[in-house]
Amino acid sequence: MTKNKKVAIQFEKGKDVIEKPEIRLFRSMDGKKGHAIYRFFNPSTITLENYKLIKRMYLIDQEGELSTRNIDLLISDDYIKEVKCKYSWNSEIEFERFMRFAERYSNSYPSY
Repeated sequence: MTKNKKVAIQFEKGKDVIEKPEIRLFRSMDGKKGHAIYRFFNPSTITLENYKLIKRMYLIDQEGELSTRNIDLLISDDYIKEVKCKYSWNSEIEFERFMRFAERYSNSYPSY
């Protein structure tokens, strides 16, 4: 588990995604299971040249790293139009860990 002070989302290790994603959360009625859908529109870090190398989305903060392999790409002739990733959790502890990342990630952007 990598310990890191910065908060970032990466598809390639060492290359932070600069675009803010649209994020939607879904939880089961008992609150134990759920998932977050991340949608990136026209991402600069995924190109027609490197998209086949993308295997995971990494959520990185000072506690370490969360990741998912559940990635879908919408590709046009010229560029990657959209990336949709699903990060899932199966317990309250996993959800709380995800929410700590989400809060840190949200706070890493300046308010406008």
